[in-house]
Amino acid sequence: MNKFILSFELIDSPMLLISATIAALGVIAVVVWRPRRIVSTLVLGIAAGVVMFAVAKILEAMNTFQGPLPGAAIWWASGSMLAVAIGIVGIFRAPWPRRVLGVVAVIASLLAGILGVNTSYGVTHNLAAILGVQALDPASLPQQDAVAEDPATLYQTWEPPADMPAKGSVSALTGSTKIPTGQYAARDASLYLPPAAQVAKPPALPLLVFMMGQPGSPDPTALAKALDAFAAKNKGLAPIAIVVDQLTAPDRDPTCVDSAKYGAVATYINQLVPQWAEKNLNITTDHKYWTIGGFSNGGSCAALYGAKYPGTWGQMLDVMGNEFPGSEHVDQTVKDVYNGDAGAFQANKPSVVMAAASPGTFSGHTAIFTWGSEDKTYGPGQLANSKAAEAAGFTVQTHIVEGAGHTGEALDGSLAWAIPALAPALGLAAPAS
Repeated sequence: MNKFILSFELIDSPMLLISATIAALGVIAVVVWRPRRIVSTLVLGIAAGVVMFAVAKILEAMNTFQGPLPGAAIWWASGSMLAVAIGIVGIFRAPWPRRVLGVVAVIASLLAGILGVNTSYGVTHNLAAILGVQALDPASLPQQDAVAEDPATLYQTWEPPADMPAKGSVSALTGSTKIPTGQYAARDASLYLPPAAQVAKPPALPLLVFMMGQPGSPDPTALAKALDAFAAKNKGLAPIAIVVDQLTAPDRDPTCVDSAKYGAVATYINQLVPQWAEKNLNITTDHKYWTIGGFSNGGSCAALYGAKYPGTWGQMLDVMGNEFPGSEHVDQTVKDVYNGDAGAFQANKPSVVMAAASPGTFSGHTAIFTWGSEDKTYGPGQLANSKAAEAAGFTVQTHIVEGAGHTGEALDGSLAWAIPALAPALGLAAPAS
């Protein structure tokens, strides 16, 4: 599929407004074409909308979507079905211009409904992210010529050159730059280079490895937005970020551990990705300045990896993660990933791993947990894990995005807060007084 189409912005663009406007005009034209049938046409449309609303609520009650639906998503779906029903009436009633308007109304209404629901979630910004494919240009890796500086005081010592770019770059680690995946079928990762990483003789920067949610892909859009905002206020400094694939496909959940069924995901993310980063990127080699992070499904992996591999990850960022990997489908996870060993599944919960660590293991390690105030599904688990991390010795920071559920609004709000909060531990800002 054409790369322009795959990468076209769906949320922060006028596409929804345009399609909704066309749909509304088409519906109005169909309804008023024959005024004597307005009532019957409207009743049919309203009935279709009510049925869609009821179906959405029933599916939500059955936890089909593994959490509450955004309120706006239900209204977009219901409104779309109302408009589609009216458009269909137009298709089956003469004359032919009215039928054409009916077709236009149906197509525009379906598009508006899809875009509206997607915007309500606010996470998948383009068709590539929805389909789980990579549409970024291949990465061109910078020359490894970083200037050795004390990473703890980089925020003080770094002076950006005049030709430093204003924004970071995003690209795909594919082809010759693809990270070796070993015994794991990872999709191509994405790379974010902040402005300071794109100059001659750049500073050695912190590393952030991040994972998105399920369904999802290694889409850097939300993370890059937050990192760019931070870099703009901090002399172009921000972590070099790699967004990796912990799923292999939108409908698969390896639950963050190596298994015969899904492959060696933990080995890929905690060994192969760091090894590749050290060889190919201008990053500091001090793991104190390396962060493992993730959103939703990826957040649960981040919590597990931050607890399980403290020698690799000095800091941890869990944005609205599950309380533990596989929390939505425990029985299936025990069967597929752990070969029926419920004890092994229990032992790999982040809170259990944290509690089993020796005293002092997490000294100097920051753990950040965020969630939306309206997220009743994942919020309680985040609170529980933050308390477990604090008890285990992490320096814990939490942030609640007021008025937000498990959506892109909470993701954006979380990252906008978390990146600056994490910065002092990464040498990118002065320690909090």
